[in-house]
Amino acid sequence: MTNDSSSMESISHENRKFAPVAEFSENAHVGSMDAYNALYQRSIQDPEAFWAEAAGDLHWFKKWDSVLDASEAPFYKWFDGSRTNLSYNCLDRHIDAGRGDKIAIHWEGEPGDSRDISYKQLHVEVCRLANALKAKGVQRGDRIAIYLPMIPELAVSVLACARIGAVHSVIFAGFSADSIRDRVLDSETEVVITGDGGYRRGKMLELKKIVDEGVENCACVKDVIVVKRGDAHPIDCPMREGRDSWYHDLVEGESANCPAAEMEAEDLLFLLYTSGTTGKPKGIMHTTAGYQVFSYLTSKYVFDLKPDDVYWCTADVGWITGHTYIIYGIMQNCATQVMYEGAPNHPDEGRFWEIIEKYKVSIFYTAPTAIRAFMKWGDDWVTRRDLSSLRLLGTVGEPINPEAWMWYHKMIGRERCPIVDTWWQTETGGHMLTPMPGATPTKPGCATLPFFGVEPAILTDDGAEAEAGILAIKQPWPGMLRGIYGDPQRFKDTYWCKWGGQYYFPGDGARRDEDGYIWILGRVDDVVNVSGHRIGTAELESVFVEHPDVAESAVVGVPHEIKGQGLIAFVTVIDGRAYDQQLRQELVSMIDKGIGKFARPERILFSSDLPKTRSGKIMRRILRDIAEGKELGNTSTLADPTVVEALQAQYLAG
Repeated sequence: MTNDSSSMESISHENRKFAPVAEFSENAHVGSMDAYNALYQRSIQDPEAFWAEAAGDLHWFKKWDSVLDASEAPFYKWFDGSRTNLSYNCLDRHIDAGRGDKIAIHWEGEPGDSRDISYKQLHVEVCRLANALKAKGVQRGDRIAIYLPMIPELAVSVLACARIGAVHSVIFAGFSADSIRDRVLDSETEVVITGDGGYRRGKMLELKKIVDEGVENCACVKDVIVVKRGDAHPIDCPMREGRDSWYHDLVEGESANCPAAEMEAEDLLFLLYTSGTTGKPKGIMHTTAGYQVFSYLTSKYVFDLKPDDVYWCTADVGWITGHTYIIYGIMQNCATQVMYEGAPNHPDEGRFWEIIEKYKVSIFYTAPTAIRAFMKWGDDWVTRRDLSSLRLLGTVGEPINPEAWMWYHKMIGRERCPIVDTWWQTETGGHMLTPMPGATPTKPGCATLPFFGVEPAILTDDGAEAEAGILAIKQPWPGMLRGIYGDPQRFKDTYWCKWGGQYYFPGDGARRDEDGYIWILGRVDDVVNVSGHRIGTAELESVFVEHPDVAESAVVGVPHEIKGQGLIAFVTVIDGRAYDQQLRQELVSMIDKGIGKFARPERILFSSDLPKTRSGKIMRRILRDIAEGKELGNTSTLADPTVVEALQAQYLAG
């Protein structure tokens, strides 16, 4: 595994434990460990009956013929034979039950503009866009890329796609033009929905221009639909005749009624691209029925959702957290939520706490990276606001360090709000390891126990049970990915490559403590987690080597106080090129353009060579040790041990 022994050791010494407060447990969906254990055992011993019962809360145009079909494993099928629709379950089901006037979204723009949108109003907007897409010729199964800031039209676009059976591919609006191009070409996207711009730290980012560059040579793109965000902040937004349309013009005059398509259980719902250990991002496939049930149930139980809650997840819909725990899971539960467009520190570092006070947020779900930033900004920003409405806190995106957990517990939760530290992935579709907030005694930095229907194991490479080793998931669950778009072999090679293909391999190391709690120890491959964004080091390295003067590169992740992990790049250049600041700036610019600014390395070190085995394999372990200031031990087996000494001296020299 790539994690070092000291990080394992520091985790193993964490033995503080916090039981849920009695008042919370008394009113919780799962109010005791006895209740959790009973439900969990039922979900493992008879998973098909368990998931069928959960599915009974939702609307089905036609019920399923079978709950689980494992005949073509690992290409599992859930609720096969059923017909349903996620948009219907997020909207129509609530309106039919008389809940249409309930607020779905309290939207807050970064400049301070805001909108309150009811489920009924959201339904109207979704139907109008769905009809406009159909008028454009969009059909079931067509791929639509969405590159928007966190504005209501982002949620509308996702739900409109689901309504008519189009496959959405949301691209985080911090990604570069090259990243857009890769995703558009891989999925053969025909329509792109974007905005003229979006606010970030007081500036208007020119999103349409980035899209124009990204789709410039993409013949598959027939239409670009543009949401006008820049009314109060005029922005240059050239429109191409015959391809580009303004969103508001398209939806104007469209009917507010668009019947939801009856989708088959395994119809593709969305693609979401995630980094891998090779340079090409993977198009993760999630289908309809299983994901629908899993997103619904995890949201209900993990966030203990109640009718009067105001929920806020600070993630972007461009990541899986936004798909499941802003849109599909949350809206299927008819929750009211906050959606915020901008940065947490604009106009000042108290913006999040101001929003919580303004909307009386009761459930707050954010990333450890953000929590570490809050800590750095100081407690005064927190204490000047009334956060008494909060009753539940959550963390997502990466393991949280115990120090940040304790600050979150004391400063934000006032030692009365349970913290659900959730472990899951783009590929899993929803929570896999998580406390039940009304039942599970929590430990700082630990994701604790499995969600219902999830059966984890910690194994050696040979498949033997171990206290510390590689995390495995032993049985299928409804929210699981169904493949990698266009590459079924890569799906098997990536996720079913160990233990004879019997168990799902998530790529994380883990250990089980004396209470049976599972601690995530970090990646066992070369994927790094920067501010909650999983980035394949191979993808970064492939950008560097596109520079004509770069011969080779290696990127490693190191602990970072704010981001969780920062990136250190080791680069060899061709003979004759100086290691100068200009080259550094050129390489940083290439990362900005090829991946996005969030992937900028903390440092770039130049060398005549990289530490390699005699067979030519780059020794990333040694590069990590250099970047973390560790003793290197015996380097005599390397092809050229002097390379290590030179790199170490350069690193220490700053």
